Amino acid sequence: MCTFVVLVEQLRPVGGTVQTDIDPRSLIGRKAFDRNGHKIGTVDEVYLDDATGVPEWAAVRTGLFSRDAFVPLEPSELAGDGLHVPYERALIKDAPDFGVGRHLSPEQELQLYRHYSLALPPPPQDTEPRDFGRLAGQEES
Repeated sequence: MCTFVVLVEQLRPVGGTVQTDIDPRSLIGRKAFDRNGHKIGTVDEVYLDDATGVPEWAAVRTGLFSRDAFVPLEPSELAGDGLHVPYERALIKDAPDFGVGRHLSPEQELQLYRHYSLALPPPPQDTEPRDFGRLAGQEES
């Protein structure tokens, strides 16, 4: 359900929360902090929702064996130079590990929603099947 991406529009935090019109490139390389202000790592990649194109997940390189942990961008906050994730470091580091640079399948995204106890997004309104196997920037063949 999410596509790995590197290019989008301008970063504009409004009201302190990460907004849907952020520029994923502006997040990449920023430090990420848990709810207590402890550094958990550096944002490595950003993933967009396939249906909406909205940045939805960030992969944070934790430094622990160079592992990336997926964190939700909503309800995270962008403050100063960092991404502040409203979860404990232990929960973030225990997030499912799917590797990075690949498309998140609907099943993988569901696992992340469950891991963070997030409400599931509403199903897409269209009934056309979606191709969940393509990375942003890849040409369709």
